[in-house]
Amino acid sequence: MMKFHIRCFIVICVWCLFPASTVPAANPAYKDRSNLPITVKSNEMTADNKGKTAVFSGKVVAKQGDITIFSDKLVVSYADKGGGVEKVEAIGTVRIVQLNRTGFADQAVYDSRNGRIVLTGSPRVVQGGDSISGKVITYYVDDEKSDVSSGGDPKARVEAVINPPARKNDAGSR
Repeated sequence: MMKFHIRCFIVICVWCLFPASTVPAANPAYKDRSNLPITVKSNEMTADNKGKTAVFSGKVVAKQGDITIFSDKLVVSYADKGGGVEKVEAIGTVRIVQLNRTGFADQAVYDSRNGRIVLTGSPRVVQGGDSISGKVITYYVDDEKSDVSSGGDPKARVEAVINPPARKNDAGSR
Protein backbone atom coordinates (compact mmCIF):
# COMPACT_ATOMS: atom_id res chain seq x y z
CA MET A 1 0.00 0.00 0.00
CA MET A 2 2.89 2.39 0.77
CA LYS A 3 4.45 1.87 -2.70
CA PHE A 4 1.02 2.58 -4.14
CA HIS A 5 0.84 5.99 -2.44
CA ILE A 6 4.45 6.87 -3.22
CA ARG A 7 3.85 6.36 -6.96
CA CYS A 8 0.77 8.58 -6.78
CA PHE A 9 2.54 11.47 -5.21
CA ILE A 10 5.48 11.27 -7.59
CA VAL A 11 2.99 11.81 -10.39
CA ILE A 12 1.37 14.71 -8.56
CA CYS A 13 4.71 16.37 -7.99
CA VAL A 14 5.55 16.20 -11.69
CA TRP A 15 2.99 18.84 -12.49
CA CYS A 16 4.84 21.33 -10.37
CA LEU A 17 7.62 21.33 -12.92
CA PHE A 18 5.73 23.25 -15.59
CA PRO A 19 7.17 26.57 -16.66
CA ALA A 20 5.07 29.66 -16.15
CA SER A 21 4.02 29.40 -19.80
CA THR A 22 5.84 32.27 -21.51
CA VAL A 23 7.89 33.02 -18.41
CA PRO A 24 11.18 31.10 -18.63
CA ALA A 25 12.71 29.64 -15.48
CA ALA A 26 16.15 30.86 -14.50
CA ASN A 27 17.10 27.39 -13.28
CA PRO A 28 14.86 24.72 -14.79
CA ALA A 29 14.01 22.30 -12.01
CA TYR A 30 13.58 19.12 -14.02
CA LYS A 31 14.89 16.60 -11.51
CA ASP A 32 14.19 12.97 -10.83
CA ARG A 33 12.46 13.00 -7.45
CA SER A 34 11.37 9.36 -7.54
CA ASN A 35 14.00 8.33 -5.00
CA LEU A 36 13.08 11.11 -2.53
CA PRO A 37 10.71 10.46 0.37
CA ILE A 38 7.21 11.90 0.20
CA THR A 39 5.45 13.28 3.24
CA VAL A 40 1.69 13.68 3.12
CA LYS A 41 -0.25 15.24 5.92
CA SER A 42 -4.01 15.60 6.05
CA ASN A 43 -6.80 15.45 8.58
CA GLU A 44 -8.10 12.20 7.05
CA MET A 45 -7.20 9.53 4.50
CA THR A 46 -9.59 6.98 3.05
CA ALA A 47 -8.50 4.17 0.69
CA ASP A 48 -11.05 2.26 -1.38
CA ASN A 49 -9.37 -0.76 -2.96
CA LYS A 50 -12.54 -1.82 -4.82
CA GLY A 51 -13.10 1.68 -6.14
CA LYS A 52 -9.37 2.04 -6.80
CA THR A 53 -9.11 5.43 -5.08
CA ALA A 54 -7.36 7.06 -2.18
CA VAL A 55 -8.72 10.30 -0.78
CA PHE A 56 -6.78 12.67 1.47
CA SER A 57 -8.88 15.45 2.96
CA GLY A 58 -8.55 18.38 5.30
CA LYS A 59 -5.59 20.72 5.01
CA VAL A 60 -3.66 18.40 2.67
CA VAL A 61 0.08 19.06 2.40
CA ALA A 62 2.18 16.80 0.17
CA LYS A 63 5.92 17.43 0.09
CA GLN A 64 8.68 15.79 -1.94
CA GLY A 65 12.07 17.43 -2.31
CA ASP A 66 11.60 21.09 -3.20
CA ILE A 67 7.92 20.74 -4.16
CA THR A 68 5.01 21.28 -1.79
CA ILE A 69 1.36 20.85 -2.77
CA PHE A 70 -1.42 22.29 -0.64
CA SER A 71 -5.12 21.55 -1.19
CA ASP A 72 -8.34 20.90 0.69
CA LYS A 73 -8.64 17.43 -0.85
CA LEU A 74 -6.50 15.09 -2.94
CA VAL A 75 -8.11 12.21 -4.86
CA VAL A 76 -5.90 9.55 -6.46
CA SER A 77 -7.52 7.15 -8.97
CA TYR A 78 -5.75 3.96 -10.00
CA ALA A 79 -5.86 2.07 -13.30
CA ASP A 80 -7.59 -1.32 -13.53
CA LYS A 81 -4.48 -2.98 -14.93
CA GLY A 82 -1.16 -2.75 -13.12
CA GLY A 83 -2.43 -0.47 -10.35
CA GLY A 84 -0.67 2.57 -11.80
CA VAL A 85 -1.97 6.06 -11.24
CA GLU A 86 -4.63 6.99 -13.78
CA LYS A 87 -5.72 10.39 -12.48
CA VAL A 88 -4.87 12.68 -9.59
CA GLU A 89 -7.14 15.54 -8.56
CA ALA A 90 -6.19 18.31 -6.15
CA ILE A 91 -9.39 20.09 -5.15
CA GLY A 92 -10.02 23.30 -3.27
CA THR A 93 -7.55 26.11 -2.60
CA VAL A 94 -4.82 24.40 -4.64
CA ARG A 95 -1.35 25.87 -4.25
CA ILE A 96 1.86 24.34 -5.57
CA VAL A 97 5.20 25.79 -4.49
CA GLN A 98 8.58 25.01 -6.04
CA LEU A 99 11.55 27.31 -5.51
CA ASN A 100 10.36 30.76 -6.67
CA ARG A 101 7.40 29.41 -8.70
CA THR A 102 3.89 29.10 -7.26
CA GLY A 103 0.76 27.84 -8.99
CA PHE A 104 -2.75 28.61 -7.77
CA ALA A 105 -6.11 27.13 -8.83
CA ASP A 106 -9.37 25.83 -7.45
CA GLN A 107 -8.66 22.45 -9.05
CA ALA A 108 -5.78 20.61 -10.71
CA VAL A 109 -6.21 17.31 -12.58
CA TYR A 110 -3.37 15.11 -13.79
CA ASP A 111 -4.41 12.68 -16.56
CA SER A 112 -1.64 10.10 -16.94
CA ARG A 113 -3.07 8.57 -20.14
CA ASN A 114 -2.75 11.84 -22.02
CA GLY A 115 0.25 13.14 -20.06
CA ARG A 116 -1.35 16.45 -19.14
CA ILE A 117 -2.22 18.54 -16.14
CA VAL A 118 -5.19 20.90 -16.27
CA LEU A 119 -5.56 23.79 -13.81
CA THR A 120 -9.02 25.35 -13.57
CA GLY A 121 -10.87 27.75 -11.32
CA SER A 122 -8.95 31.03 -11.57
CA PRO A 123 -5.61 29.36 -12.40
CA ARG A 124 -2.52 31.49 -12.06
CA VAL A 125 1.21 30.80 -12.03
CA VAL A 126 3.63 33.28 -10.47
CA GLN A 127 7.41 33.22 -10.78
CA GLY A 128 9.30 36.07 -9.22
CA GLY A 129 7.44 39.20 -10.33
CA ASP A 130 6.02 37.53 -13.47
CA SER A 131 2.64 35.84 -13.74
CA ILE A 132 0.30 34.17 -16.21
CA SER A 133 -3.42 33.53 -15.79
CA GLY A 134 -6.43 32.51 -17.82
CA LYS A 135 -9.49 30.36 -17.48
CA VAL A 136 -7.61 27.09 -18.13
CA ILE A 137 -3.89 26.32 -17.89
CA THR A 138 -2.89 23.01 -19.47
CA TYR A 139 0.60 21.53 -19.15
CA TYR A 140 1.68 18.70 -21.47
CA VAL A 141 4.17 16.71 -19.40
CA ASP A 142 5.78 14.72 -22.23
CA ASP A 143 6.16 17.74 -24.52
CA GLU A 144 7.20 20.21 -21.79
CA LYS A 145 4.82 22.82 -23.16
CA SER A 146 1.80 24.60 -21.80
CA ASP A 147 -1.29 26.35 -23.08
CA VAL A 148 -3.18 29.11 -21.33
CA SER A 149 -6.66 29.77 -22.68
CA SER A 150 -9.89 31.61 -22.09
CA GLY A 151 -11.68 28.24 -22.08
CA GLY A 152 -13.90 29.29 -24.99
CA ASP A 153 -15.42 32.12 -22.95
CA PRO A 154 -15.56 35.22 -25.19
CA LYS A 155 -15.41 37.48 -22.12
CA ALA A 156 -12.42 35.74 -20.52
CA ARG A 157 -8.88 36.77 -21.41
CA VAL A 158 -5.40 35.38 -20.91
CA GLU A 159 -3.13 37.74 -19.02
CA ALA A 160 0.65 37.64 -18.75
CA VAL A 161 2.66 40.08 -16.65
CA ILE A 162 6.32 39.97 -17.61
CA ASN A 163 8.60 42.41 -15.86
CA PRO A 164 11.87 43.63 -17.38
CA PRO A 165 14.90 42.12 -15.58
CA ALA A 166 15.64 45.34 -13.67
CA ARG A 167 12.10 45.44 -12.25
CA LYS A 168 11.71 41.73 -11.36
CA ASN A 169 13.43 42.21 -8.00
CA ASP A 170 11.23 45.18 -7.17
CA ALA A 171 7.93 43.65 -8.39
CA GLY A 172 7.24 41.73 -5.19
CA SER A 173 7.79 44.74 -2.94
CA ARG A 174 5.02 46.90 -4.37
